[in-house]
Amino acid sequence: MENGDEFINSLTWIITIAVLAAILLPQMFKILREYERAVIFRLGKYKGTKGPGLIFLIPFIDKIERVDLRVLTINVDKQEVITKDNVTVNVDAITFFRVIDAEDAVIQVEQYIHATSMLAQTTLRSIVGQVELDELLAEREKVNRNIQEIIDRQTDPWGIKVVSVEVRDVVLPENMKRAMARQAETERERRAKVINAEGEFQAAERLVEAATMMKEAPMALQLRFLQTMTDISEENATFAFIPLPMEMLEVFKNMSGVQLPPGVGGNEDDSGEES
Repeated sequence: MENGDEFINSLTWIITIAVLAAILLPQMFKILREYERAVIFRLGKYKGTKGPGLIFLIPFIDKIERVDLRVLTINVDKQEVITKDNVTVNVDAITFFRVIDAEDAVIQVEQYIHATSMLAQTTLRSIVGQVELDELLAEREKVNRNIQEIIDRQTDPWGIKVVSVEVRDVVLPENMKRAMARQAETERERRAKVINAEGEFQAAERLVEAATMMKEAPMALQLRFLQTMTDISEENATFAFIPLPMEMLEVFKNMSGVQLPPGVGGNEDDSGEES
């Protein structure tokens, strides 16, 4: 009988110790991952920041707040904003930030993720309202940098570093899209006309240079004449081409007394008078 009572007493103590261990051990020891830090409060007062790895706590006296040090992402909801040139657009963005000081992130601000999200929304509206539509579309990197600098400056006392801010999408009204399409079409037509005019101008310059060269070297005109004959003979034409020597024009010149262009059938100093 006594052995039975001793066994029951031993079993009771074992169960009691096991229950206490199951309650106290999770309160005494915490394991933090490499990217986590624990902000410890002892009786409500800040005690220190520990981690990663195994940390020891006083049960029911120490309380901890886990802080993730990885880069976090906030999706800034779409905002309807009026730009500097009075165009209504819908914009949204993504904010990348990380905690660099776990103590400030817990003590200085309540719910630092939510606070950073709200700050990003207001800053996005403020910056987009200060730029024109063309600048918002063409200089997206500059707008992103301005938003990132403002948010980072205001979150610095919270122990938060804003890595980058990216304006993801800019939605324009349909009438503005049509106006921009007409503007782009008109701009392309203007460029096409300018390019065509430049081509005509360059071609005219080359023709003037060619005429000057042929005037200085009359044989160049004869070579050009032969080249034209070659080009025509290679085509499938339905007409006959009979080449005549340029010297035959001398006979008609002497008979009629007509002044021919310089370099054609005679010398440049030929006066064209009848003999």
